[in-house]
Amino acid sequence: MPDLYVSWSDYHQKIEQLATQIYESSWKFNQIVCLARGGLRVGDILSRIYKQPLAILATSSYSSSGKQERGKLTIARHLTMTTETLGSRILLVDDLVDSGITLEQTITWLKQNSDSPIEEIHTGVIWYKACSTIVPDYYVDYLADNPWIHQPFENYELGDWGGAVALRGTSTL
Repeated sequence: MPDLYVSWSDYHQKIEQLATQIYESSWKFNQIVCLARGGLRVGDILSRIYKQPLAILATSSYSSSGKQERGKLTIARHLTMTTETLGSRILLVDDLVDSGITLEQTITWLKQNSDSPIEEIHTGVIWYKACSTIVPDYYVDYLADNPWIHQPFENYELGDWGGAVALRGTSTL
């Protein structure tokens, strides 16, 4: 299957589709946890739509070199949040589920590291690839052919952003 290229407009529309799907399920949650970096935008927008607190857990399994290679999963030591305790009904979000390892290990991490009891965790992603070992509770697109997804923020990672030259001349540092 050819690679999948996603525009900013499509990206935001898919987040809204995910929000609609979650709403239509009638499942009530009191905390959103997003996986950084890919899930940051998803978590931020859902947190604003649902007016629920957002917690951020940094994870990484891809190299920062821009190569399409998955490596060892790294999970941050701490969850970043503005509430005193983690909610008991968590919506765990990311941009995509590829192998499923990140979602699986993050669910385990949350259960082991939460200071308060967790009643339930549901998962939500934009893209669910067939190669995943976990089926998310909510997803927008099922990708049977497991394509590489080129997201709109990829240009910043690859150094293809032309604005860097313009910014150098405006720095006040």
